[in-house]
Amino acid sequence: QAGILLHDVGHGPYSHALEEVLVPGIHHEDLSLLIMEKMNQEMGGALTLCLAIFTNQYERKFLHQLISGQLDMDRLDYLSRDSFFSGVSEGVVYNDQLMVEEKAIYSVEKFLLARRQMYWQVYRHKTVLAAEKMLVRIVERAREIFSPQDPAMATGSALDFFLGQSHINMNEQALDAFARLDDVDLMAATKKWMQHPDPILGLLCKRLLNRKLYKVKIQHEPIDPAVLAAAQAKALVDWPMGEAALPYLVFTGEASNTTYQESEDSINILYKDGSVRDIMDTDQSLIGERLRTPVKKFYICSLTP
Repeated sequence: QAGILLHDVGHGPYSHALEEVLVPGIHHEDLSLLIMEKMNQEMGGALTLCLAIFTNQYERKFLHQLISGQLDMDRLDYLSRDSFFSGVSEGVVYNDQLMVEEKAIYSVEKFLLARRQMYWQVYRHKTVLAAEKMLVRIVERAREIFSPQDPAMATGSALDFFLGQSHINMNEQALDAFARLDDVDLMAATKKWMQHPDPILGLLCKRLLNRKLYKVKIQHEPIDPAVLAAAQAKALVDWPMGEAALPYLVFTGEASNTTYQESEDSINILYKDGSVRDIMDTDQSLIGERLRTPVKKFYICSLTP
């Protein structure tokens, strides 16, 4: 239970949205491990078993699969919480591996399809993408111009610690600062920076708080360079702040998702004869190749008056 509750403790404010911005180069699972190790020291080794399970060092491998796998408790929970039912109730443990009985194949496929649908229709909806990217650009701009001596810039929160450094050494001081960060710190900073004299930062903060987000176009093909150039030219007219502002006004990117990762812990199907097969290799599978093929989409974000 401790492992399931703590495996995502390394998520910072706004979860995945700011993962590569606040603490560049460090994955949230690595932060989770550092925090759990620190807690284990403070608790006199009470989390030693939890750490062994989390790092997949414990002999009963199915416990790690429950914490961090393609059919783990976290994914089952958030899909249900986000209004999708997984329908998976026939899970079993066989040979110390988490298995799903043959009769549950279609329930698992329903779960995987729900993940795919939620990713593109909710988690990567263009409005969500616009708000997320605007928050990212705010933090990037704040770090670019940050000075602890600037009273209009300093927030008085743990956020200052991370804005003042481009490379973060996750020592005990950094971990303590990270643990104090939450969504409220980011929103309070955004409200303060609305009045900042830097025109780029002030503009982005006002637009985010007033929900006047980037205009986003998502498509299956890469963005034509001519389209990007035209959008940049328009932005320079709409927002006469010079070319240095362009990366904050117009930019492109891509989003990709692979519903079933064969490189991760497999979802194994247990047959009545005792044989075990990956769900993608079963004769009854309705989805097969579609869910292990990466889906990539391209987008352009632009700030319009």
